[in-house]
Amino acid sequence: MKRKVILTRRYQDEAIRQLKEAFDLIIVEDSGKTLPEILKENSDTEALISFLSDKIDKEIIDLAPNLKIIANYAVGYNNIDVPYAVKKGIPVTNTPEVLTKATADLTMALILAVCRRLVEGDELLRQGKFKGWAANFLLGKELDGSTLGIIGMGRIGQATALRAASFGLHIIYYDRTRKPELETKYGYEYKAFTEVVKEADIVSLHIPSYPEIRRLFNKDVLDLMKKDAVFINAARGDLVDEAYLAEKLERNELFGAGLDVYEHEPTVTERLLKLKNVVLAPHIGSATYKARMAMAQLTVDNVKQVFAGIPPQNLAPECRLP
Repeated sequence: MKRKVILTRRYQDEAIRQLKEAFDLIIVEDSGKTLPEILKENSDTEALISFLSDKIDKEIIDLAPNLKIIANYAVGYNNIDVPYAVKKGIPVTNTPEVLTKATADLTMALILAVCRRLVEGDELLRQGKFKGWAANFLLGKELDGSTLGIIGMGRIGQATALRAASFGLHIIYYDRTRKPELETKYGYEYKAFTEVVKEADIVSLHIPSYPEIRRLFNKDVLDLMKKDAVFINAARGDLVDEAYLAEKLERNELFGAGLDVYEHEPTVTERLLKLKNVVLAPHIGSATYKARMAMAQLTVDNVKQVFAGIPPQNLAPECRLP
């Protein structure tokens, strides 16, 4: 008899094929039912493959008494009550590294789109308002010689820094753990958090979300930024007070912002939608064929490893089983 696996929604076909071949697979999205309903009907479920938008809390976990693994299809896992999963002896896995390059590429795309006002220009042209070249038309910010402040020098922060340096950006950074090897090798400068925010021409977020740093970029922090600075967030939406960011942009107290994630996702603050100095992407940081397939494959591999009695290769860092 095949072991039962629940996948909350559809993802890459090849990964689904592998799951169906090896396990009794139930896809919640195809069932017309909710995850709690499915779990109540399938209490023998041994693996749950979830997405960042799925809230896997104590109540959900308790509906699956035979659960052996929660495999999250994301590098983050703040949607899961990890301490409770640990208490129940359930490993939580994520999908790190494979989406690093794709997310760094998207970060650079946001930086370029905001600084060179690409979306603004595209809209203007499509509306038939382009009347030809002009000396002061859609002037933007040049990257060469500007300073990029990276908040969080993990894998994605480092990949972004490498790309940005090739455009002539000077890199300053803040991270909970200083990285002297990067400073020596690439000339990056480590500074205190507030100093990075104050000095950077472009501030880019690359940190995970924790309850204690929710709205890290609040009024006090956003007010530290230069009046002509650019704010980029392709990390987590709840790191930012989105309403106050919109207010700053409305008053032209920032040059612009590029966002791929939102505080109340999928809802976006209405005021942001009306601004021309904001580039808004629909959470597509990892949305390449290569990255998403690699993420899906990791979830399959992690489930198979746990079922084989092997420690999963992508155990979430905060998940330490007793």
